[in-house]
Amino acid sequence: MISITLLFSASQIEPVSLTLERRVKTFERLLSAPISRNSMIFGESISGFLYSLVIALLPLAVGIFIFDTQIVNAPILVISMILTSFCFAMLGTLFAAYPTETAGEVMAILNTVRLPLIFISGIFIPISSMPQIGQKIALISPLTYGNDLIECAYTGNSLYSPLLDISMLVIFIIIFHLAANYMYKNFNE
Repeated sequence: MISITLLFSASQIEPVSLTLERRVKTFERLLSAPISRNSMIFGESISGFLYSLVIALLPLAVGIFIFDTQIVNAPILVISMILTSFCFAMLGTLFAAYPTETAGEVMAILNTVRLPLIFISGIFIPISSMPQIGQKIALISPLTYGNDLIECAYTGNSLYSPLLDISMLVIFIIIFHLAANYMYKNFNE
């Protein structure tokens, strides 16, 4: 539940806020401000990151206080939530680069990525139970590594090592940031 919450809440803010900024013509001011494109992309991603962390506290609190869910490794849970949230906030910023003033257009494109991620990332079907092709496809999903790290925090068991999960989430963050930088440079100036 936490993985899905982080995926949707983190990647949702930027496509809405940036299309609204384009519509009211404040996005052009942001692009002309004396800040680097990297700083702008990072700053935009922070909103989705913070929003998703706050939203993800709800299922976390329900699990702990109502269902008495035990967390085996709290530091791993914190790290996994931070990295997963920032990864998907950066994904939302990447998709928000699409030059439109309508949030629905961006959300439709984004959902064609987010929805399949849920089914290939071990949330509903354990990756170890998937056919070989499914296991290989799962490797290209950042949600696979975030979900695996969260599973490790709750149970102490994970399919991949926590170090690999953390490394892959950082790699996806870098990839999404570089791609967003390219998109904003080529489609918005």
